[in-house]
Amino acid sequence: MSSHHIVREKQEPALLILDLAGFDEEHLGQLLEWSPTVLVNDASAEKLQSLGIKFDVLLSETENPTLQEHLRVLPIQENALKTGLQFLVVEKYPAVNIITDKRSIANFLVFADQITLVIFSNNQKIYPVGSGFSKWKAAGETVEILQIPSDLAQSGLEQINPNQFKTKADGFFTLRFAQPFLFIVEEI
Repeated sequence: MSSHHIVREKQEPALLILDLAGFDEEHLGQLLEWSPTVLVNDASAEKLQSLGIKFDVLLSETENPTLQEHLRVLPIQENALKTGLQFLVVEKYPAVNIITDKRSIANFLVFADQITLVIFSNNQKIYPVGSGFSKWKAAGETVEILQIPSDLAQSGLEQINPNQFKTKADGFFTLRFAQPFLFIVEEI
């Protein structure tokens, strides 16, 4: 399957790479397995080239980068994250995996209702969930909830720290709340 087919069909989540420092290369390989559209910033482009990995879109602060053929270059407006996510929303991508060292949810809030986000940061997977979210986990596994709403109702979890919970038993845990979504964190 060619990358042009994937770009047209947008069957796989796009991959936005902003910082690969400390990110496991095997996990990167898994994210690249189905040939997603790959967007990178200038710093990540050099690392990917050294690994022999091609990318489709460069989010650049440089006027005339000469990295590879058939490369779409988008000038960074405010920051690479915002430029990349705006591009994906305009191009109607349904989902994106983001590799970054930034965990500030404020950067992602404006896009959470426009595109399905999964953020990989420091060996963690962060993603927004809606009320009624339910997931199976083994007993004793931890779940971190960022910015806990005052009306959070949960089942199957026991709070162990202000933002951390652990599963009470093997099975499903469920989260209910009034706001449109909240972000949860899992170890990868």
